[in-house]
Amino acid sequence: MNPSNIEIEVAYARPDVQRIIALRVPPGTTARAALRLSGLVEIFPEIDADRCALGIFGQLIPDKDTELENGDRVEVYRQLARDPKEARRERAALGANEEGDKRS
Repeated sequence: MNPSNIEIEVAYARPDVQRIIALRVPPGTTARAALRLSGLVEIFPEIDADRCALGIFGQLIPDKDTELENGDRVEVYRQLARDPKEARRERAALGANEEGDKRS
């Protein structure tokens, strides 16, 4: 074990299961490399390491080749099932329709 290694975590969560993998990696390791090293891609085949969004402590990182620092937690974000804005519009329209039905 190299004493200059840094300690990081890689986290992924679905509604039914969550995993946080602790790793010691060399300085200069990128978020994408950490994801691959974590083994989460093999555990959860729905993760596409090249296309999934990644963040560090809740902050989306636009460049998956961002180098990690000691103590960072890389988070793997699932693709949204629906666009949140569209879902809100649909709920609002449904609520408006229900209100109209109650007044009749």
